[in-house]
Amino acid sequence: MGKIDELVFLHQLSTPCNLAILAESIGLNTRVIRQVSDLDPDNGRNSFYLIGQEGAALDNRGIPLLAIRLVAHVPVALYQVDRNKLDPASALLLGIRGLLFSDQRMDLMLTGLRKMVADELWYDRTLISKIFRQLVERLETSEDYSQNSEDVLQVLTKRERTIIRQVSSGARNKEIADDLFISEHTVKAHISSIFRKTHSRNRVELLRWAQTYAEHLELCS
Repeated sequence: MGKIDELVFLHQLSTPCNLAILAESIGLNTRVIRQVSDLDPDNGRNSFYLIGQEGAALDNRGIPLLAIRLVAHVPVALYQVDRNKLDPASALLLGIRGLLFSDQRMDLMLTGLRKMVADELWYDRTLISKIFRQLVERLETSEDYSQNSEDVLQVLTKRERTIIRQVSSGARNKEIADDLFISEHTVKAHISSIFRKTHSRNRVELLRWAQTYAEHLELCS
């Protein structure tokens, strides 16, 4: 990642964005926007986006839907995060660069900002170590795992592959149903089938499976 030109805070609350004010005070170029419609990720600037969890529309893991849409295109972190309303592992695996919790001291938040601007992750070290170990274990068993998953891909129907892609993008059952012109009951039935075929116990595990085999899902669509 090249040099960051600015920090862009999406702050959808009526109160001042204190973190942006502090970031500005230590020399970081900041911009605060109030509406999602004011986001301009294709503006040509090398911007780092901070999405507030508070006041945002969230998926079932506590991750703002906007962050899920942006993370594949621009660097994204979350702030105003409630520890009890977010799964940090899911955020890390999704590609979120870091989490700034609402109960943290401001000096720690500023340290986190500096680290993320310097292209470092800002997560609990224990969590990063745990995820790293899991990835190593997956690599060690990748040959057998890959063959099993290739078999799964052959069993999945076209509709199920479509729903997996939508679940991975953060869509909820109602949104999937509206998009595919089917009932929520039918969506739930498809997701139950997908869980069974991919050996996933929940959406987080399905997301991990889908991230590993995203390219194959596209090719099979």
